[in-house]
Amino acid sequence: MDETATIGLIRHGITDWNVQNRAQGRSDIPLNAEGRQQAQRVAERLKRESWDIIISSPLIRARATAQIIAEGISVLDIMEDERICEVDCGHIEGTTEEERLLTWGHSWREMDLGMERYEDVAERGTRFLEEIMHAYENKNVLVVSHGAVIGLSLQKLLPQRFTATYMDNASLTLLTKSNGEWNCPLFNCTMHL
Repeated sequence: MDETATIGLIRHGITDWNVQNRAQGRSDIPLNAEGRQQAQRVAERLKRESWDIIISSPLIRARATAQIIAEGISVLDIMEDERICEVDCGHIEGTTEEERLLTWGHSWREMDLGMERYEDVAERGTRFLEEIMHAYENKNVLVVSHGAVIGLSLQKLLPQRFTATYMDNASLTLLTKSNGEWNCPLFNCTMHL
């Protein structure tokens, strides 16, 4: 049996743009007060477990979530990786669904508005996860990222289980891999909130 890492995927805490249902994408929007509290609750939950490494998206909302968790569970270093940044939302970044409908109409999803292709997001996310599994054998690795990256990566890794995924802010999802098979023993858990 091939022993590999356990990966804990955490979506960043909530931001004002999350509350307003604005497409955040690569915009560097900070956590709001509730988002900081959510990150503290994640840290409280994870304190009872053993985590070796934290890897974060460099965007401020993920980085701040990772920093709060790191302080709470006494992990000294946070590594950053661009591959787990949120999807580039192109021209829709910063807009709500209502604003998109007003600007581009009901078929805005079919238009070329400069958005990163979901297939590309899933590809970079799964490449990152495969690399982590092999680089940190027998370690417990926390990855603080974004809803679309986590969800699309899960769909690509476990298509029979995930046809669509929505990730709650500050949720925890666990990934393992045994004998070449990916497993997700915990999905989108928010019991700590």
